[in-house]
Amino acid sequence: MPVITFKYQDLKDLGIDMEKDELIDTLPMMASDIEDYDDEEIKVEFFPNRPDNLSVEGVARSFKGFLGMETGLPKYEIEPSGEKVYVSPDVAEIRPYIRFARIEGVDFTGDKIKYIMDFQENLHWVIGRDRKKVAIGVHNADVISGPYKYIATPKDEHSFVPLEMDEEMTPDEILKDHAKGEKYAHLIDKFDKYPLIIDKDEQVLSMPPIINGELTKLKEDTKNIIVDVTGTDERAVEQALNILCASFAEVGGKVKSMEVIYEDETIVCPDFTPKVRNVHVDLTNELIGGTDLTAEDIEGLLEKARFDANIINDNELEVLIPPYRVDILHEVDIVENITIQYHINAVEAKLPDIVTVASEDNWFKGEKTIREVMVGLGFQEVMSLMLTSEESQYAKMNQEEIDHVQVSKPITISGTMIRTSLLNSLMEFLEDNKHEDLPQKIFEIGDVLYMDEKSANKTRQVKKLAGMICHSSANFTEIKSTVSSVLSNLGYSMEISDSTNPSFIPGRVADVSGESKSGNITGFFGEIAPEVIRNFELEYPVIAFEIEFL
Repeated sequence: MPVITFKYQDLKDLGIDMEKDELIDTLPMMASDIEDYDDEEIKVEFFPNRPDNLSVEGVARSFKGFLGMETGLPKYEIEPSGEKVYVSPDVAEIRPYIRFARIEGVDFTGDKIKYIMDFQENLHWVIGRDRKKVAIGVHNADVISGPYKYIATPKDEHSFVPLEMDEEMTPDEILKDHAKGEKYAHLIDKFDKYPLIIDKDEQVLSMPPIINGELTKLKEDTKNIIVDVTGTDERAVEQALNILCASFAEVGGKVKSMEVIYEDETIVCPDFTPKVRNVHVDLTNELIGGTDLTAEDIEGLLEKARFDANIINDNELEVLIPPYRVDILHEVDIVENITIQYHINAVEAKLPDIVTVASEDNWFKGEKTIREVMVGLGFQEVMSLMLTSEESQYAKMNQEEIDHVQVSKPITISGTMIRTSLLNSLMEFLEDNKHEDLPQKIFEIGDVLYMDEKSANKTRQVKKLAGMICHSSANFTEIKSTVSSVLSNLGYSMEISDSTNPSFIPGRVADVSGESKSGNITGFFGEIAPEVIRNFELEYPVIAFEIEFL
């Protein structure tokens, strides 16, 4: 999870005059964790669902509400700048969405440039999926002039000096020879042209999502900036811009809108129109438990959460949600904010009105045995989310897409469906930890969900065990021996047969089945196909198995 670092003095400068010990006691009450601290600064970890708190300005804004210093919806004035951005149709297949804003009267003295760079990179991770979905550029507006253009250029045209360099490079050279270009080349190198943002004199502001130009580099005396956000997900692009602009506005930056002009429409951004949701008193008390809050009580707590609220009747309130709060998707999310402001420690614990004798479910007894077997074989357990994406579950695993449970209103492109397999999650884990020493041996025990027309609720939940090994000489014999040991220790027989599973190398994959007194299993094992390994940016052979408990 993202961690931000700021000095105690930074919060004091923003109006939070609180001693270190009190600050350390209070921050966890606002759904955060203290990572580390000393006499001058503190490191705080926030959940990814609150990207608005990934800047010290956002923390101060939330703090003021929590402490009752400032309540209600923050009011940020937006004036038109009169500036325009023209979007070329050529970018539609590469990186189609872009939003702009101008912010005047900013302050970059002291550590503030470092803070904005850290904030930008945290947003790249939390919202942008490491720049794939969203990439952000912040530019010195005083060295460029509009109208601006968002174009797609041939690889060897429009040379410019990228950040941290002193010589001009073509877009193609940047992807091959610049550190950022090498790291993020995979996002655009499959296209014949690359995206650029240029001003009226064809000076390059940015080559999204790779690198900004040295021309617009921020300095301590920079007073006016242009913010660009590009990406492949329109909603995420708009969210990132709103969060950034609100953060600057919180410290006195004057936000000015710009017109983004496509062939068939003109978009004025940023858009700070609040979202509207309703929350119910009875549901709030039910979900919190042990409370008897009234509509008036809830109105006050919502205002501390920096929302506006209007009482409709004794059981319902209309809630106005600020544009930077991208995490509010459902009424339950609003109740969560009410609970935080009520203070979770103030909720009285109550025994349930049920008289029964508890006993451990048989599956969880078996799960303990499975863990002991896998750990005994040298594996390390990982736990991943049930939410995944069609790209990761099917496309990157070289699998054909099957009917699956989809998320109706996903907040990220990485959480659009409920998984039907565990293997892609293990591959993602290896991808994220490819810098660690080899061999890596990991496993996961978890649920998957299938569509099932024969079931009354149209779905079928299944328990699975998956394991994966990565090292330079991993092979079919090793994974077969591993599966044999696992099944033998769990008391299952083992029968293998030919398999055509496309995630694996043909001829080096097998289906497996077995039975025991407790039930039957089915599954597969083998050597992961090189194409799949490349899709997850791994460099060594990978062998894997997945077993379904029937």
